[in-house]
Amino acid sequence: MAIALAGVGNITFAKDNSKIPLDDEVSQQARAFYAQNNIDEALDLLTQKKESERSAHDWLLIGNIMQDKNKLPEAMYMFNHAIIADEKFYKAHYNLGYIYLSQDKPNMALSEFKKAVKYKPDFAYGYYNIGCAYLKLKNYRTAKFNFFKALDLKANEPNIYYNLAYSYKMLGNEKKAKTYLDLYNKIMESNEL
Repeated sequence: MAIALAGVGNITFAKDNSKIPLDDEVSQQARAFYAQNNIDEALDLLTQKKESERSAHDWLLIGNIMQDKNKLPEAMYMFNHAIIADEKFYKAHYNLGYIYLSQDKPNMALSEFKKAVKYKPDFAYGYYNIGCAYLKLKNYRTAKFNFFKALDLKANEPNIYYNLAYSYKMLGNEKKAKTYLDLYNKIMESNEL
């Protein structure tokens, strides 16, 4: 059984869109292009804006585009600029943490994921990826604790159950590991229907 690390990738604009301030028309159009997977058009629009006029959301979107293009140093630069624009912008912290985790830098990832949940305490994927970072550090008890926090917020995410099973297995509790693996399989089967 291998762990399902960072099963949820970068985020762009979560379901809390009502909290996103209304941007200028260029930013709105860029988001629309990105949502339609026209990432080059979105990037062209946003790079026409002066850096001093970009919002945290603009920087995040450019970072997501760079990440989509597998230009991780550029993506990290953009996410850091989103954080400079809005220190409490949980999405930028999360996406930066996700890159660190994918680069096998779990301590740096933890720092960013913890900021993400500090600024958005009900962010299930933040806790999930904190758990993933602790798995990489072989701190299975703390990983398990964070997976339970994620589970409290998003009970239908199968990777949480899978990583709980893995955590219990690594802690030597085969019975609980099997229970959570069975729950994972049950959710996966219901998703296939």
